[in-house]
Amino acid sequence: MEDLTVKKQYGTADKLNIRISLHKKYSVNKQGFGNWIFSNYRIEDGMSVLELGCGTGEMWLEKGDMIGRCSRLILSDLSDGMLAAAQENLKDYDGIEYKKVDIQDIPFADKEFDVVIANMMLYHVPDLAQGLREVRRVLKDNGTFYCATYGEDGMMEHIELMFDDFPISSAYNYNFTLQNGERTLKKYFGNVEKLRYEDALEVTDIEDMIDYIYSLPGFSDIQDMPRDTLRSVLEQNMRGGVLRVPKDYGMFVAF
Repeated sequence: MEDLTVKKQYGTADKLNIRISLHKKYSVNKQGFGNWIFSNYRIEDGMSVLELGCGTGEMWLEKGDMIGRCSRLILSDLSDGMLAAAQENLKDYDGIEYKKVDIQDIPFADKEFDVVIANMMLYHVPDLAQGLREVRRVLKDNGTFYCATYGEDGMMEHIELMFDDFPISSAYNYNFTLQNGERTLKKYFGNVEKLRYEDALEVTDIEDMIDYIYSLPGFSDIQDMPRDTLRSVLEQNMRGGVLRVPKDYGMFVAF
């Protein structure tokens, strides 16, 4: 049940690292999205935690106190390359297990975890209903599901608008967003809270933005354009040497 486009995009950490780097370098909100996500986790001593789609695991860096609270912490991903990157990034931390897991078929017992995490990945799941049923199954009755995602008025839409004079088709994935995620989650959870993260990018080096665009999944119409064309369009949208790109990010807390 793997999505081959997603498998190609996330087979290694290279393209993901390009995107992470852009956010680190140019985000207006200096707290950082990952730190904000962690500030909303309620992980108490002795809790068992499963993260699905852990990626490079970079968000767990400098989170030794939270790692130490867990009686069991499993970081999982569908990509062997991502798991290898996570293990390398977190090699100095004890008490973490790494496992290849498909959210649509989670290989753990019913009611095994106090917390399940699935950040910035639910929109990629081919059968999201099955994935959420599996999350609900492995969560304890009083367990909590944390899932960050993007909204429908953020970076991708803004990038597409800048190229409105070109014959491009929308590349946006609306399968699970801040706008529709609550409705989807309420089919499986009695309580769902939506939290928003206020931020934007202010990019001063257009080459970084071009690299970011070339790293995105599903942006083939724009990515097929010559680099000089992308540079010209982006520079036309700069004001005072800055390209401002809005973000629309947040998370759901379901229980």
